[in-house]
Parts: sequence; C-alpha cells; structure tokens
Amino acid sequence: MSEEHTVDTPMRDTEPGAPTQAPPPAPRRRGPGPVVFLVLPGLLTLSAVAGVLALTGGLPGDLAPGDGTQQDAVAGVNDTYGPWLRKAADACTVVTPSVLAAQIDQLTGWNNATAGASGGQGIAAFTDAQWRTWGKDDDGNGTSSPGDPADAIMALGRQDCSLARKVTDLRTDGTVNGDLVDLTLAAYAVGTDTVKKEGRVPADARTYLTEVKALFAKYAAFDREDPSGGAAGAQANAILAPPTTTLTVTSPYGSRKHPLTGVTKLHTGVDFGAPQGAQVSAARAGTVVFAAMTKAYGNRVVIDHGTIEGKRLQTTYSHLSAIEVKAGQTVQTGSPVGRVGSTGLSTGPHLHFEVIYDGYYADPMPWLTASG
Repeated sequence: MSEEHTVDTPMRDTEPGAPTQAPPPAPRRRGPGPVVFLVLPGLLTLSAVAGVLALTGGLPGDLAPGDGTQQDAVAGVNDTYGPWLRKAADACTVVTPSVLAAQIDQLTGWNNATAGASGGQGIAAFTDAQWRTWGKDDDGNGTSSPGDPADAIMALGRQDCSLARKVTDLRTDGTVNGDLVDLTLAAYAVGTDTVKKEGRVPADARTYLTEVKALFAKYAAFDREDPSGGAAGAQANAILAPPTTTLTVTSPYGSRKHPLTGVTKLHTGVDFGAPQGAQVSAARAGTVVFAAMTKAYGNRVVIDHGTIEGKRLQTTYSHLSAIEVKAGQTVQTGSPVGRVGSTGLSTGPHLHFEVIYDGYYADPMPWLTASG
C-alpha cells in the first residue's frame, strides 16, 4: 500500500547574533563570511531533500521492518509489516492477516522491546524453545531473531497454520466442534491436547479468545482473503459423483437447529435420505485418511482427493451402519466405502455427506454431478 509522507523542516529566518550596534559610517564590501560557507550548503541540501520528498511522496519503501518510522493506514501499524502479515497468512486459509495482527497486538501491543507474559522476545513474544521450532531468517538479512519483526511475523504464521491444520483434522474426524479460527486460537493459548480433550474451545482459553477477537475489526483492512474460501473456481464444474443412488436431500447445507441437541449452528454437509444398508460410494478417487467410529458422526469415513487448483479436497461419509474401507486404502470413483445407517447423533437412516475444500466446509451440491 502506498503512503504519503511529508517532512516538516523548521527553519529560522534569522541567526542569533551579537548585541545590536550602530553601523559604521562607511562599511566596506566584504566577501561571504565563514557562517555563509558553513550554513548555506546545509540549507540548500535540506531544500533539495524537501523537494524530492514532495515529488516522490516520502522516503524509500525498501526499509526492513523496524528500520523506519512509517505508519500504515491500518491501525497505525508500521507500514513495512503489512506485506509480511499477508505473506505469513498465505500459508493457510484459516489464519488471516487480521488474526496475526490481533494476536501481536494482544501479546505486546506491537512493542518490540516488550517481553511477553511468558518471557518471550519481540513483537510476537517467542520463547527460546518456540523460536527453535518456528523461527527462520525470513527476510534474508543473515540473522534469525524473534527481535526481527519480519522473522517474528512469519514464525507466528507458521505456528498458527500448524495449529490450524491439527484442529481441522480433529474437527474433520468429529473429535472437536467449533469455528476453526476459535479452535486455532484456543490451541495457541492452551495447547492442542487440551482442545482435543475438551472437544471444543476450553474455558481456560476463552479470555484470550475474547481479547484477540475484539481486535479483529481493527486490522480487517489487512485481509485479502476470498470470502468464499477460494472454492468458487473449483466449483465452476461439478467434479464429484453422487455418493448414493439417489440424491434426496432431507437436510441441506447451512444454518439449522440440530434436531437432537437443539443447538443452532452450521450444518456442515447435506443429508441424503436412503434406506438402512443402502450402498455408499466414493465421490472421487482418493485415499482414505479416516475410517472409524466417532461420537457425533457415528461410523465415519474421510477421503482425501488430493489438490484441486492447489488446494486440498476431502469428502466425508457419516452415520454409516458399516464401514467397508480402511485408513490408507486407495479408492476409485464409485468404490464402496460403507452402508447407510443411523449411528452417532442421528434421528434415522441417512448419509451425512460433506465437502471440505482447503480446510473449509462447502455446500456439496454444486460439486456433485447429476445423479444417474
């Protein structure tokens, strides 16, 4: 982003001199004195610099983070941090620049000299142990340091994205429930194992979560993420085969009140009505990454179909009465994966079918080809 910078150069009209005296009656013409030789070049230089700044809009923009005092239009953040926030967030879709910026604000208020509560260093308050895991020389200045804002921002992005992938997998297999950003921040605050044990955002993480989320709006201008989760391009052509013989929708994708729990939340897939024991088939060739019983989804199968337009595509098959594949098994489009059932939190036989694209749930219907 471009910023205009102005430099105010206060100048005196007169130099302080000796006490006022009456002028001599016949002053002689003299050449320039030593003050002129010393001061005039400086004044000319300042004038030239001011002119250049007025024409170019400010100082050069290639300073490393922390080297200058430029401020971004976004919440007064140093303008060299913005590109690093965006680059760090590119590592995954769950973490956005505003999430990283809000975390840093909550941790240190962007003060590179402030130690975090854990004794960490730099704007992201990394401990020595954390830095050994996540720190790199990302700006290529020859030093990897938590005190280097560029390195710190990139390291925080790597750490958050690693946590995001873990909680995404936990939510995919039904171990945890909740918003992926909330779960990621909770894992940052109290650890992935604690989130897994609780099955949701733990109470111990709620204060941190509230403080960080309150800052999201402050940094929203940093975000450049496609609100669709990047799925729009891949959905332009239906690429998944029907997982059941008929696609009779008994509960569509979207917000709904759960028939058993009474909780209104996102229904992350589509429910297809089908008789008990009806065949369920793979919607696309891929590798089975999960096939087991879960508390909420009952018997559940997850198939990884590799990447589509550079982003991972998975489909899930839940509430099965029987599982007919194993984790690690390769399947083809139409291969049997299980039988329709009503295991887990279910009111009757049906297939709960989900599409997960780049870590986000998507409406499965645009992905499906017409039923044969």
